[in-house]
Formats: sequence, C-alpha cells, structure tokens
Amino acid sequence: MKSLDRKLAEVRANPNSRSFIIADAKDADMAFGVRAPGPRSYLARRGERPARFSPEVWQRDEFGYRNLPEFLDIIREVTHQGLVDIMLMSAYVTEQLAIKEGLFKNSAVTPAARANDTTDVWAARHGAYTREPSQPFRSAAIDHIQCGEIECDRTTDDFPGANLGLYSITFVNELDQDREALLWYKEFREEAERKKFRHFLEIFDPNVDSGVPPEKLGEFINDNILRTLAGVPEAGRPVFLKIVYHGPRAMEELAQYDPNLVVGILGGSAGTTYDAFKLIHDAQKYGARVALFGRKINNAEHQLAFIEMLRFITEGKISPEEAVRAYHGVLQAKNIRPQRPLADDLILTDQAMSYDGNARKRATVEVKNNPLATAPATPAAPAATAAPAPAATSSAEVSWPLLPSGKPDFDKMTGPQRVAYHADRLKRSLG
Repeated sequence: MKSLDRKLAEVRANPNSRSFIIADAKDADMAFGVRAPGPRSYLARRGERPARFSPEVWQRDEFGYRNLPEFLDIIREVTHQGLVDIMLMSAYVTEQLAIKEGLFKNSAVTPAARANDTTDVWAARHGAYTREPSQPFRSAAIDHIQCGEIECDRTTDDFPGANLGLYSITFVNELDQDREALLWYKEFREEAERKKFRHFLEIFDPNVDSGVPPEKLGEFINDNILRTLAGVPEAGRPVFLKIVYHGPRAMEELAQYDPNLVVGILGGSAGTTYDAFKLIHDAQKYGARVALFGRKINNAEHQLAFIEMLRFITEGKISPEEAVRAYHGVLQAKNIRPQRPLADDLILTDQAMSYDGNARKRATVEVKNNPLATAPATPAAPAATAAPAPAATSSAEVSWPLLPSGKPDFDKMTGPQRVAYHADRLKRSLG
C-alpha cells in the first residue's frame, strides 16, 4: 500500500492521529519554463555535470538554472529517500519517470500530475499573464496522465502513469469568471469519476484585487470550498484540499467542519527556512493533515535534509526553531554554504502566495486562548546525566539521554540535545 492511502485512512479514522502527508511539488515546469528546475546550487549525486554553454554567449555566473535531466535526477533521489508521500509532476515528467522508467512501481511514494494550468500560473519571464484575472485552462488530458496515450486501455484499473492529479481553481470574486471556473471543474470531475481518476483540489487566493480584505480571505475561501463541494457526492470529491494557510482560525473552521474533508496547505514562495518549518508546524497544529511544498523544497540548499526536517517536525520530534539549527548543522558538515546566516534564517517573513510573487501576501491571524487549539506539549523534564551516544554512531562531543535499549530518549531530551541528535543523524544518513 502507498503511504498516501494508509495515512488518508488513518486520519479519517482517528482525528487525533499524527499521520501527516508531505508532497514534493515538482510541477513548476507548467508555470516557469526555464526557471522551473530551480537554481544549480543543489544537484543530485548523479546530476553533477557542467553546463555546456558557449563562453562567448554566456558569462560564467549567468546561467544559473538546472536543466531537465538534472531536475529528473533530483526527483529520483527524493523518491528513493521515501520520506515524501506524493511526488507531483507535470504530465510530461510523469511520462518520463512513471510510465517509461517505472520509478514509482515499487515505491511507497504516489506519483501525481498537475491536471490543469490556469492562467495565473503562466509565469513566463517578461509576461503579463499572471496580472490578469485567472482563466481556466487544461493542457493535460487524464488519459495522457494515466497511460501516456489519448485513450487508455480501460479493461484494467492499473495504469502505468499517475492516477492522482491536482486540479486548481482561483476564485477572483467576479461572477462570470468564477462561474466559468466552476463549470470547467464540473466537467473535469465528471470525466475523472468516469475514468476512476482521483484528484485533489487546490484553491488559490485571488490573483487580482478581489475587493475582499486580506484578513477576510480565509472566510471567503472557506465558504467557496464548502459551497462548491456541497453539490458533489463522495464519488466525485477530491481526496484532499490544498489551500493557502490563513492562520489558526480559518484552518480550524474548515478542518472541523467535516471530518471527511482532509485539509492541506500550499507553501508559496521559498522564504526563509524558518518560514517553511513554522508553517508546516502551525498548520498541523490547527488541523491541516497535508503540506505540498514546491519552491520551499526545490530552492533548499540540500533538499533531502530539508525534507527530513519537515518529517521530524510533523512527527513531533523537533521544534521548527530546533530544526533550523539542525539543518544548518547539516549544511556546515557537508560544506554547503547556506543562502542566509543562521540568525537571518530564523526570521519569520511575510511571503507572497502567488506564482509570480506579486499578488497579495498571506494574511495570518493569531488566536490567543483558543479553546479549540491543541494543548501545548508538556516541556521535557530536565534530563538526568545524559548517557553518551555510542561512538560508532555519533561524534564523541555529542551526548543525549538513552533508553535502556540504547535508543534515544526523546522525552528527556533538552532542545539543544534534540538539535545535536538530529544534526548528527542527518550527517551520517546523508553521507
């Protein structure tokens, strides 16, 4: 069973489950073109090769983006790591890796493809498309995603490609355009149901001035989601949602409305490392059960270490602040220069939630004394004399409490000990 299916079953059966779904959104080639694979500062182990560009045309530091083969190498590496539950790709990349290569055949990771590309993701350099009200559009066909052909063999439900897709809607608070977007979604839903194609629904904030105040966008989005899905039976519903995190109140309002509705958050622009770690921590605390991070992962100095920190946070093993420090420890051990000094990377910034970075910022509202919020974890008791970690598995300078079995005792660890443990573990596991 894929980890996605197992976790979806767990969170629906047990509201208190800590099961959390992480998706790596590597579908940016449907938006950015050449820039989609991200900066060349991080390459997969197999992908380190010099770019072949004419010196009379390009300066040494001018061409800073990975090419597609390097991008595919990173997707392979993240998939083999096995810590994400979903790998979201374009239909073309899905064909290359899932259909032709069989990358996901024996993997717990579920392949998925972007099933539509509304105009607010047309982020071409020097283009103006993203500044216009979003219009519905679909490049990918369901059959192409499932089997790489215009018509799949439907005598079986086993398809070589992806059987999960992302469908995106951007409500702009304009009657004719929002109605048109919903008509396109209705047509897609009905086709997907006939072809037994699962989907998850992404709702972007308005990409133009909608007249809705920033602090009210969460309410506007929540009501549109619930109104849209009220006319859809289970057979046609998305398996989960992907939305902008508008703070605790909006998240809890939506997550607690219907226990069968699994809510996830999108990451937006890259920001600081603390932005990403704090976002996934807070969203989970207030009801999110899924996170889809694209640029936050793709622009990280070391994607595998970054993903492992996300997993530690969702498992409750480490705080966002501790994770930033541990992540920088890994970068230092691997001689990777961080994009920002540690002090700057621990700053929480206000990030744009659009593809081009020019749209409205994320509005977040803190809720004090919220009776619905999960009670804060009890501070760890001061550790007794910490047993030294075995020399075979860690450096001599590091120590932390151990259980009688020799495994680390997370309940008794102090913050610095957790940072030291996870940094040491990552240094060893990532080579």
